[in-house]
Amino acid sequence: MDGMTVDLAALAAAVDAAIPPGLRREWDEFVLGQRVLLGRQGIFTGRGDVFGYELCYRSDDRTAAQVSEGRSAEQQDHATRRVLRAAFAGPGVSSVARDRRVFVNFPRSYLVADGAVPFHPDQLVIEVVDSAQADDEVVAGVRRLRALGFRIAIDDFVGAPSQRRLLPSADYVKIDARDLDVEGRPLLDLARSHGAQLVAQFVESHELLDSCRAHGFELFQGDALEATTVIDLTAVMPSQRGR
Repeated sequence: MDGMTVDLAALAAAVDAAIPPGLRREWDEFVLGQRVLLGRQGIFTGRGDVFGYELCYRSDDRTAAQVSEGRSAEQQDHATRRVLRAAFAGPGVSSVARDRRVFVNFPRSYLVADGAVPFHPDQLVIEVVDSAQADDEVVAGVRRLRALGFRIAIDDFVGAPSQRRLLPSADYVKIDARDLDVEGRPLLDLARSHGAQLVAQFVESHELLDSCRAHGFELFQGDALEATTVIDLTAVMPSQRGR
């Protein structure tokens, strides 16, 4: 170019730096065709104070994708990966949960793989889903994560043999409040047998909330207390390019 030496790398960097952050986010969103969405539902103490939040995956059309039975391993991994990234890759967790604990569903692959979990043991509660059958590898993985300081929750506890193997490592056991009339005291006694706190799930009426309190639950989650809300974190996330 008329004897001038052009440093193309420097020129590209200068052009990239000149793009306003807002425009960059819009471009990334356009290219990827995805927003960063989280579903959030509060978990409350018996006094009605917020103890923490369960965070779950939401797709662009705001529908849920549960990390549970009926989903392929790839779908479960994708949902957990999106939730962890949205919560911990940037300021997401401070926007969503402030200093409260966050419960995130973990499928088998995240329980057994080294280095798959962002290191936030002070805030992240690893919720073992019912589809993660507790074989020796899963039990060892849960013990390893707990030794690193993470708290462990058992999701949808029904007293299955696989779930019983996890009780010595559990800090929280979540039980469907709608099943109390069927399951009764024996299930609650089993869930408490290693000192875990009991979390009543699917508390959908104030009558059910009163019943859960009478049964000795310490924590409560459900629409009677707070419906799941969808939070859009796209604007506060780092660039998604190269994800």
